[in-house]
Amino acid sequence: MQKSEVVSLNDWSAKLWLVGCCAFTSMASMRICDAMLPALAQEFAATAGQAARAISAFALAYGVLQLFYGPLGDRFGKVKVIGLATLACTVGSALAAASPNLEWLVASRALSGAAAAGIIPLTMAWIGDSVAYEDRQAVLAQLLGATVFGMITGQWAGGLLADAFGWRSAFVGLAAIFAVSGALLVSRVIFDPRVKQCAPMGLLNGIKSVVGSRWPRVVLLVTAIEGALAFSALAFIPSDLHLRFGLSMPTAGGVVALYGIGGLSYSRTARRMLRRWGETGLARIGGIATAAAFGTMALAPSWYFVPPACFLAGFGFYALHNTLQTNATQMAPWARGTAVSLFACSLFLGQSIGVLGAAWLVDQYTAPAVYSVSAIGLLLLGLSFAVLVKRRGRP
Repeated sequence: MQKSEVVSLNDWSAKLWLVGCCAFTSMASMRICDAMLPALAQEFAATAGQAARAISAFALAYGVLQLFYGPLGDRFGKVKVIGLATLACTVGSALAAASPNLEWLVASRALSGAAAAGIIPLTMAWIGDSVAYEDRQAVLAQLLGATVFGMITGQWAGGLLADAFGWRSAFVGLAAIFAVSGALLVSRVIFDPRVKQCAPMGLLNGIKSVVGSRWPRVVLLVTAIEGALAFSALAFIPSDLHLRFGLSMPTAGGVVALYGIGGLSYSRTARRMLRRWGETGLARIGGIATAAAFGTMALAPSWYFVPPACFLAGFGFYALHNTLQTNATQMAPWARGTAVSLFACSLFLGQSIGVLGAAWLVDQYTAPAVYSVSAIGLLLLGLSFAVLVKRRGRP
């Protein structure tokens, strides 16, 4: 390998590590308030429901701003936008740490969510620009591992730091990591003449160019259904364990954390599995594993069956989702940032609709009814998408 190629490879690896760090921290930021709600309620003399606005404000801003960043990354360079969005997250986290009242905290979390929306989808799009298709799913699985680990870390660190040093310390830590990773990333690309800038397409024209083809519509529809079925079931596992089996809520939350551990396990084995079974095999494995997991939860006579089922559900979900991610990065190469932003929006929209539908099912019947619907739906979805991918062939 020539020296210039080595330098280029080292530069790409450094950028991958930095954008992975940004993605990890953005997901940790999303989940940081989950376990600190009692501390926030006590600090601001509010109810837990009122304090939870700090979570919903982040999620709402994160979902609404997805489409804004796709065209921005396509025009000015994805890594540059990721770095600047990460620095904006620094501001949001610092303001949250300094919050004098709950309204300030909610506004700061909304700012953080709006900024974080530009990190993970554009990172996926950048990987799509940089990595050959046959290697892309394995690299995306590494990113997936970083985001899942960020989710677990955020849920765990939020409560731990709130108890040990006060809830503000968690936001100070986030601000520090955002500042360092964002500054290092921006310093690598802000004056780099090799960063490509595309001709402006405009938001509406970019969306039309993506959804004007059949395959992007298929991927976006499957993604929305996947989000609706998987996250609707996941949302009600802790309360179901508490009501049906009498587990405490902290214990139930620990059981559900195994879902993330299953996702991490998939990310560590993705490359070997991909070599052996390919995209179609991973889609089938994802559908079968999630169906078996949620079916087990629906029929479980004891809570002892639920922890391994949660682990299997996380493993299966991310096997299917990682396959969808890979296809999303290739469904519109001419507007990859916009395409992946649409992918993220579809997942977010499906999740929102699915949780609403699952809430109705739980009220009318029980949580096992939700698990049953998700098990059947995800089995059919995974097997059907495997057939569609096989028919389409290698892009």
